[in-house]
Amino acid sequence: MSEISSVERDRLLEHFGRRYGNGETIFREGDAAREVFMLQEGRVRVVKRVRSVERSVQILKPGDLFGEGALLPGTQRGTSAVALSDVVVLALDPDTFNQLLQGSPAVAARLVQQLVRRLRDAEDQFENMLLRDATSKVVNALLKLALEAGRNTGAAQVAVSPLELSARSGLDVDTVKRAVIQLREGQYIRIIEEKVAIDDIDALRRLFTLLGMQEQVRG
Repeated sequence: MSEISSVERDRLLEHFGRRYGNGETIFREGDAAREVFMLQEGRVRVVKRVRSVERSVQILKPGDLFGEGALLPGTQRGTSAVALSDVVVLALDPDTFNQLLQGSPAVAARLVQQLVRRLRDAEDQFENMLLRDATSKVVNALLKLALEAGRNTGAAQVAVSPLELSARSGLDVDTVKRAVIQLREGQYIRIIEEKVAIDDIDALRRLFTLLGMQEQVRG
């Protein structure tokens, strides 16, 4: 939260800071939404239950805002949030959060940027929902990540975990891992530590087109 001074940040953490351990639930789907959260340290997984299956929606990093549904009176949580590591958050009631926005245009600008990004992510997820083939979903997600990294051709490296790729593609983690193995065996990608290296974005894009043609043939 670099938009506010260290003194103000310390004051907010003293009054509104909370700590959660790795694996601890921050809030559950269906809970009354009373607070907005700003992630200060660690990572958080946002999940949505569809029937009996939980799917990752987002993986959050420090500086991200979540639980903003609390800004609308009488709402319930539409997702659950789980700590992926030891985390520190600011848990702000709507009045306090609105006061923070009014006192810091930079924080307000960050909020707008995040909402725009989430709208874009939702559009990407909807696009992936229209794809039937799991490999196509993963390839599409990787192409989007490369574009976000400023690479539309040539080579690219994107830092993404299987869990993050699961959230991006709308697939469970095991299915994502199988698709990644297929792409690696086909020499479309390489895994370097926690990064996916794409040596030829155009080749990956051609594969995406070919997979789409195969889907059409299968009907």
